[in-house]
Amino acid sequence: MAEVGRAVRMLAVVGIVLLTIGCDRLTKQIAAQQLAGRPRLSMAGDSVRLEYVENSGGVLSIGSGLPEAVRVVIFSLGTGGLLIWLGVWIRRHILAGGLPLGAALLWAGGAANLADRISRGSVVDFLNVGVGALRTGIFNAADVAITIGVVLVAFDMTRPGRTRLV
Repeated sequence: MAEVGRAVRMLAVVGIVLLTIGCDRLTKQIAAQQLAGRPRLSMAGDSVRLEYVENSGGVLSIGSGLPEAVRVVIFSLGTGGLLIWLGVWIRRHILAGGLPLGAALLWAGGAANLADRISRGSVVDFLNVGVGALRTGIFNAADVAITIGVVLVAFDMTRPGRTRLV
């Protein structure tokens, strides 16, 4: 019976990962087709902006000015290493009886952005939200998954009997 539970948890995690990556790929493809080379679109009283950007750096384009070899090491090899570690952790957590939804979202978002870096040398970003001067950076669906994943993992780690990531 425990094997059935593990299989169901593994299928749930795989489903979340595939759905997240699929959503990210689809929205980036639509952004590339509909937004690239066009002026920024403003919607909902300018609280939502759609703008095609290719980000060669990390969050908020941090590191985009670094030499390409350094960016590859940090953003591709570094991310790849973290994804391997997180994948092993997720598998161990599932085998131990857990359902690491936050970690699965982190992995899926990281993998989706890494796929962009490998295939195009940069990550496609297209969404910006805010009110007036208070705005987010430009982001994508994978970034949303990563953010939700971080929040879920942080919440999980603060509860009694928490699950450690190391």
